[in-house]
Parts: sequence; C-alpha cells; structure tokens
Amino acid sequence: MADKMPLDPGARVATRIDISKPGLTPEQLYFIRQVELEQWKKKTQKLRARNVVTGLAIGAMVMGIYGYTFYSVSQEKIMDEMDEEAKRARLQGPKTGAN
Repeated sequence: MADKMPLDPGARVATRIDISKPGLTPEQLYFIRQVELEQWKKKTQKLRARNVVTGLAIGAMVMGIYGYTFYSVSQEKIMDEMDEEAKRARLQGPKTGAN
C-alpha cells in the first residue's frame, strides 16, 4: 500500500524506496540499512518477550499436568490398599454359600 500514490498530489505520504535502483548515494543506502536494522531489533525484542511468556505458560501447564498425574497415582495406591483390605476381610470372614 505504501507504493500507491496519494489521491491528493499535495498530500505527504511515505513512499517505498527501491534500494536496487541506481542513484542512491552510499550515505542514503547506509541510513536505510541502519533504519531497517533498528526496526528489526525492536521487532525481535517484542517477539522474544512473547516467546518467553508463551514458554512460561506452556511450562506451567506441563508442570501442572505432571503434578496432577503424581497426585492421581498416589490416590490409586490408596484405592489398591483398600481393595486388598476388603479382600482380606472377605477371606477371613465366615464362609457361606453367598461367598
């Protein structure tokens, strides 16, 4: 969109500069490269911050699932122990035709 000319010829609009076009001085090319480098640095910093936040969120989810899994497994051991006690109680109880 920056390549399009404005409808009003007197309007000020930033036009895209083609750096492959001859006629630009070395100072202009250097300035363009410096501006592009600064823009790249700003974008990289924002992207890095987003990546850190995303990584921390994913890490927190993984640790939560990991912790919940350990909690669930420990609960299953309690149920297994209760089942064993129930089996022992049935075996030690009186023998009837229903057993």
